[in-house]
Amino acid sequence: MKPRAVVVGQSVSKVKHDLAKQFRREMTSAERVLWRRVRDNKLEGVHFRRQQVIEGFIADFYCHSAALVVEVDGATHELQHDLERSAVFEGRGIHTLRFTNAEIYADIEKVLEVIRGYLASR
Repeated sequence: MKPRAVVVGQSVSKVKHDLAKQFRREMTSAERVLWRRVRDNKLEGVHFRRQQVIEGFIADFYCHSAALVVEVDGATHELQHDLERSAVFEGRGIHTLRFTNAEIYADIEKVLEVIRGYLASR
């Protein structure tokens, strides 16, 4: 089965599609904490997707209606790769919010408030 292009106008390779699927199965604990709070339209009634492929990059969480990517940065994130990915997303009109694992563990409510604030500004 050919992967569907969720973000309009892009094609997704089978390799990226399979990798995103693997990442959904193997979410980090911080990603799980955030996912429990945003899944099923729980946050302001907006829909988030996990591990969404956008222009060849895999975003941790993506809200199409708000053109928003939420990234959870753990020990494996590389600054240069993150900057490049954010620039590509911005080129598509998609804003990126970044949070560290520590921020999610320490105060998930504050993280959700930042996301809510962005959603309200849209």
